Amino acid sequence: MTNFRPKDERELAAIIVEAVEREEPLELLAGGSKRGLGRPLQLPHTLALSEFSGIGSYEPEELVLTAGAATPLDEIEKVLAAKRQMLAFEPGDWRILLGSAGTHPSLGGAVAANLSGPRRIRQGAARDHFLGFRAVSGRGEPFKAGGRVVKNVTGYDLPKLMAGSFGTLAALTEVTLKVLPMPEATRTLVILGLDDERARRAMSAALTSSHEVSGAAHLPASVSPDGARTLLRLEGPEPSVVARADALRRELQEFGAIDMLDDAASHTAWRKVRDASPVARAGAAVWRVSVAPTDGPALAACIAQAHDTRHFFDWGGGLVWLAVTGAEDGGAAAIRGAIAGGHATLISAPDALRTVVPPFEPQAPALAALTARVKTQFDPRRILNRGRMYRDL
Repeated sequence: MTNFRPKDERELAAIIVEAVEREEPLELLAGGSKRGLGRPLQLPHTLALSEFSGIGSYEPEELVLTAGAATPLDEIEKVLAAKRQMLAFEPGDWRILLGSAGTHPSLGGAVAANLSGPRRIRQGAARDHFLGFRAVSGRGEPFKAGGRVVKNVTGYDLPKLMAGSFGTLAALTEVTLKVLPMPEATRTLVILGLDDERARRAMSAALTSSHEVSGAAHLPASVSPDGARTLLRLEGPEPSVVARADALRRELQEFGAIDMLDDAASHTAWRKVRDASPVARAGAAVWRVSVAPTDGPALAACIAQAHDTRHFFDWGGGLVWLAVTGAEDGGAAAIRGAIAGGHATLISAPDALRTVVPPFEPQAPALAALTARVKTQFDPRRILNRGRMYRDL
């Protein structure tokens, strides 16, 4: 196996062209933290993109940042924090889940995986903040798309296509993102002792209120040492946050005892939710299941009847994190058989399981055909991350 490490875009293009000529696929690596996500790759060569790192341009007054795709996320976050700004899509750090200690999450990796944390219910996913990029296609052709403004209508919206493509269409070298001001204050209401269904109702009531809740999660007693806790986050100017938190607390009195977390405690609590640490469990198959919020509790109960599980809810109940142990298929049949109109992604599992169980939701024939056609346009010889998302693509 050869580990290629191009120093610039020209060298990167030449490596890909040579790989095309030899028909030898390449595994793309930036920070390496999400190497265990998707189907296991056993490709002839790796293509390390670590040289494409560093912040190229940051205009705080314009809320725009451009950086190399391999730039570590913590470096980005430190620079933004100095100007009281942030990546509003709140990308998670899944190194504990994926067993990738010693690596670092990168900016390009967060975009390529279209990550989104608890704030997605208000601010959207990575794709909603992705303005533009530079990349080299699977043909070995450098290209760029998008721009530095939100309303850019030149050509196709390729940033949306690249977000969530997991490096199967092109090797990103540079990324431009919209950033947002960091909230002046944060408070989190914690409702104690609710079961899953009452927690869902409480989260729904909070999210449909006028108080601009930016996070709604529920941790059952099985994953919370202090007992079941339902978390509701409010952010903004401090006087507004305090007033909204007090008003929401009064409106939710029927759900029982309610505590309140300050800024520091809120940050700690939501970081755990963002990183899915409550379900990080050795030997477990960890799933990220997107469903209608009203269906979340029933789904968790259904899977618990079939397998040994632990779970928690994010996005007001619309995202169910499940850790399944002792199931030969990791719970795939039970989970995918129980969801209707949603999708389930196997985030973490041993290589042997991820080889036989599709980590990404199987596609209907028409969508699978469209996916194959898009792949052919960007990477006709299936050189980049072949098989990462779907077999032979």
